[in-house]
Parts: sequence; structure tokens; C-alpha cells
Amino acid sequence: MPEPRFDVLAIGNAIVDILARCDDAFLEARGLAKGHMQLVSAEEADRLYGDMGPAIEISGGSAANSMAGIASFGGRAAFIGRVANDQLGRVFTHDIRSIGVAYDTPAAENGAPTARCLVLVTPDGERTMSTFLGASVELDNGEINPQAICDARILYLEGYLYDPPEAKAAFHEAADHAKAAGRKVALSLSDPFCVERHRDAFLSFIRTHVDILFANEFEARALYQCDDFNAALQAASTDCPLAILTRSAKGSVIVSGNGAIEVAANPVEKVVDTTGAGDLYAAGFLFGLARGLPLGDCGALASLAAAEIISHIGARPEQNLGVLAKSRNLLS
Repeated sequence: MPEPRFDVLAIGNAIVDILARCDDAFLEARGLAKGHMQLVSAEEADRLYGDMGPAIEISGGSAANSMAGIASFGGRAAFIGRVANDQLGRVFTHDIRSIGVAYDTPAAENGAPTARCLVLVTPDGERTMSTFLGASVELDNGEINPQAICDARILYLEGYLYDPPEAKAAFHEAADHAKAAGRKVALSLSDPFCVERHRDAFLSFIRTHVDILFANEFEARALYQCDDFNAALQAASTDCPLAILTRSAKGSVIVSGNGAIEVAANPVEKVVDTTGAGDLYAAGFLFGLARGLPLGDCGALASLAAAEIISHIGARPEQNLGVLAKSRNLLS
């Protein structure tokens, strides 16, 4: 098998994150549930944007954030996701390419405008998101690049993309290409509500296609309909060769055929913004796995990346993760 051109290729929602600070009163006045994500219409997104204070615009989306993390570690990352040929579509394209992620999906000339996520960060670091999915969920198999998928050591799929039938079909097609090429398939469950909408389909997909599963404890318990974390962990280990379950400040657990490894969370002086913590955890783990590191070392890189991201506003690393990992003797 030829040496892959990419360490990881991800498929997910291509979203421009628009981040701003606010206080709790701002959320309450607009009926926004603190710490949650809600889907909004284009009109609602425009209205909220008009009310927000100074903001940062940056390419986002869960899987795209993970690829940004891999690039920061010095890895070779690629991304497939749909944007429109509009201002925010150009922001997304320029931004993700500028950080070293390969992105060649053509901008759509017709259909919905580019997706955007309005992220409001309160002083306690909690983020409240209002998301207009726009063009991102119109992704279909026309955007799937079989050669690029076969050129990646790991295909990483974002569970959020499972809602629209066309995107779901593209999701499965991509996994089939990866499996046929002998590549690994990784899946992030993304959100407990997403899991509840697609539980049976997710379970079937995990059991037939997925080599690496990422979930937080709430997503895992929703998937297996149990209140006990250890029961969910055991079920995941049965369904998937490698499962990684995260528990915020409690760290994470990596479970494989060789047993379970507990990974401590990295200490953070102050949590500024939790946006992207799970995305960057996946980035660190997948980077280590693609480089052939032991699972415990992959977990250490994952925890390092998650800690870096929650120490500042936004879901993109402010420090070079490769340099940071070397300074902690996690990479040679």
C-alpha cells in the first residue's frame, strides 16, 4: 500500500464561526439557553449578529477544527465540506487553507448561503451557540473525492453531518471508499441530541464501518441508553476496536482489545472558552495515532490540545501544538 498523502482527511460541516463575548443578561434577553447549541434560520442568525458586540470570524465546524489542530501539530490534514460562493464562503476557504489544511471542495454556485455559527462566550468560559447550517448540510456525493479519501491514513467523520439524507449518503460512500482502500475510519458522535435522532443508524454504522469512535460521556450514555459511564464504556468496547470517551475535567478513557487506559485532563489555570475542546482532543489523538504512537501517548497529546484550546477564546490553537508538545516531551 502506498504511503498516504494525508494523515487525516475529515468530512464535516463547513461553518464560519463568529465569536463574541457577552454577559448572562444578553442571553436571557434573547431567550438563549446558556451552554447549548440551537439551530436558527438565516433571518434569526442575521438578527442575532446585528445585536452582538465585536466579533472574530474564523473557519469552523467540528471536524474542520480538528483538522486545524492536526495541522498545528505538524500533521498533514485535509477537509471536505460545502460552502457557497459568497463572502463567508471565501472567508472559510482562505482561512482553512492559510493554516495548512488541504481544502479543494468547489464552492456551490446555487442553494443556501454559507453556514455560520454565532458563538457567545460568557465570563465563565461557557459558550452558547446559534447555528445556521446553510450550504454545509447540502453536501452530497458530488463533493466526495475518492482519491483524496484513499490518500489519507484515517478518514474522520463528523456525526453532525448525519441529519440530511444526501449528506448521510455521502458519509457512507466516503467510509466505503476508505475501507476498500484499507484505511481507518473514525467517527465523532458530536452531540447527545444527534445521537438520539440517529441511535439505531449510528450503532449499525459503528459496528460495520468504524475503527475509532470518539464520544463524550453524555453521547456514549445516549447511544447505549444507560445512566452508567462504565456500562457505556463496556458497550463501546464491544462495538468498536478503539473507543475514546471523554469526561471533561475527569479526563478520558481509551478502550481497545488490550484493555482500558485512563488519561488525566491537563490542568488549566483558567477556563476561558470551552469551544472546540472535544474537537482538539480528537486532533491530538488522531495525530498521534497516524504517527504510530502508543495509545497512552495519543491520549496525552489529546489532553494537551484540549487544555490549550480552553485557555483562550476560539476553537483554534493560539500556540503551535507541535512546539508545545515537544516542550512537554510528548513529541521528539
